[in-house]
Amino acid sequence: MTPRPPPPALLPWALDALGAGRSSAAPLQVVAGDASSRRYFRARIDRRSYILAEAPPATENNEAFLARRDLLEEAGIRVPALFAADLERGFLLLEDLGDELLLGRLDASTVAGHYRDACDILLQLAAVDLDAAALPEYDARLLSEELGRFPTWFAGELLGCELDRGERELCQALFGALCDSALAQPRVLVHRDFHSRNLMLDAAGALALIDFQDAVAGPLTYDLVSLLRDCYVRWPAAQVMDWAREHRRALLRSGRADLPAQEEFLRAFDWMGLQRHLKVLGTFARLSLRDGKPGYLADLPLVLAYTREILARYAPQEAAFAEFARWFEQRLDPAIAAQPWAGAA
Repeated sequence: MTPRPPPPALLPWALDALGAGRSSAAPLQVVAGDASSRRYFRARIDRRSYILAEAPPATENNEAFLARRDLLEEAGIRVPALFAADLERGFLLLEDLGDELLLGRLDASTVAGHYRDACDILLQLAAVDLDAAALPEYDARLLSEELGRFPTWFAGELLGCELDRGERELCQALFGALCDSALAQPRVLVHRDFHSRNLMLDAAGALALIDFQDAVAGPLTYDLVSLLRDCYVRWPAAQVMDWAREHRRALLRSGRADLPAQEEFLRAFDWMGLQRHLKVLGTFARLSLRDGKPGYLADLPLVLAYTREILARYAPQEAAFAEFARWFEQRLDPAIAAQPWAGAA
């Protein structure tokens, strides 16, 4: 499908914002976007590269993007510089960080170093003063809305398994336990999509953070599990737990005094990951069916693998996990196996 051209007014607006002449710019180039309605274009103006974003005000919270960008920059986190913004039209003029996503640089020999750098960013996020930041809360309402995408979009719309009342109650028993665990955790600034496609390496090799407009005040382990159980790349389970333990030690060294004991921390980490991955199953299904972005379906097998792993780990000791796992295997697995994207799922 041929990409839609940029809005005619976008490049002239950027040239005016930079005080550049009309003859100083090359034609805009489309840059790969994300799961939102935002579109990105690369502009060469006076021999310098910029990113121009079209972020429709009707669907994108541009005020939140700008506020979060400023907050993260003040916290010492590398984010794209902002040169101009037109909130009425949804135009943004940003620093061009290049095309080097962390995902493309990860392998068995590099992951430890890159994840140390990423976890340093998590320490910076955890140090942000939440009272001063005045972020929205990652509260029970938001956690429940996210989990609700699983029965609606993944089970119902994608797999064709409409849930009856008993099945919905079974889901709610697990969802309630996951929400309670999340809300009991210490609160920090949560990016909400802290993973290898939202971390970039700039020209100097430093990690930069993007797609941060949905940041909230919420559970300590959310961004950590987003990174370590990334929906786009998988690492050995034992290594993931070692990284999680080391991050807890780093939080302690940073002066964090409200951390749970290690085993409680790791359980919260696991349960938080299950909440996230159930949400992602629904979100990726919705992106395909509602938003016309079927590419996300190819990532569902890995998300399902994470989901089954944690269900199996806690089913022997948690009735809600055991009942949900049994229902998942009997009701959903046959429908999953029939899907063209299922592969090894």
